[in-house]
Amino acid sequence: MGKKLKGLRVAVLAVDGFEQVELTQPVKKLRQQGACVEILSLHPGSIRGMNHLLPGKKVSVDTVLKKVKAADYDALLLPGGLANPDTLRQSELAREFVTDFDRLDRPVAVICHGPWLLISAGLVSGRRLTSWPGIQDDVRNAGGIWEDAPVVRDGTWVSSRGPQDLPAFDAAMTALFAEHLALRQPQAAKQSRRWPRWVLGGLALAALGFGLREGLRERPLLAL
Repeated sequence: MGKKLKGLRVAVLAVDGFEQVELTQPVKKLRQQGACVEILSLHPGSIRGMNHLLPGKKVSVDTVLKKVKAADYDALLLPGGLANPDTLRQSELAREFVTDFDRLDRPVAVICHGPWLLISAGLVSGRRLTSWPGIQDDVRNAGGIWEDAPVVRDGTWVSSRGPQDLPAFDAAMTALFAEHLALRQPQAAKQSRRWPRWVLGGLALAALGFGLREGLRERPLLAL
């Protein structure tokens, strides 16, 4: 079976306090499907996960948020946890990053408390989504339509309630990201076939020069 997400570049935005399994399991799934996954954070080094209220393992940060932009990536994963999204929602950089992602109409997969960042970025109004049940009032107060379901798909967003929904979340996330990749590839192929005018002009001049040289080689020398 082929890798559905080969060539897809995915950003995972997280800081200390992310729910361990909500980052590691989806990232494993994405990489198995051929995606290039990068862990983004506010600071370099590593970030520590949590197993609910117990400290988890550290994960290495690939790059800091201030060095990249949303247009560098094809898709975004927002894991939950308690401290992680609460810290991110207070970061202007993080809010701008998800806002730019939404403006570019690129897919976002979010789980558990992850919607807190989307709420603070002003993106939830009118959107259907789910989350950890404890923040359903936050979603509704922000104008969102909260649903109690393992997975909710709304346009370019897919959301789930928590770790118990990870199998469904992984499948829905992969399907959403694969749809985006399928739409992107024909456009990329079309653009690659479109030569810039200066390249075409250069090729034409090169061909003309080659033809003149060949013609001189074949022409007999005139007697003096």
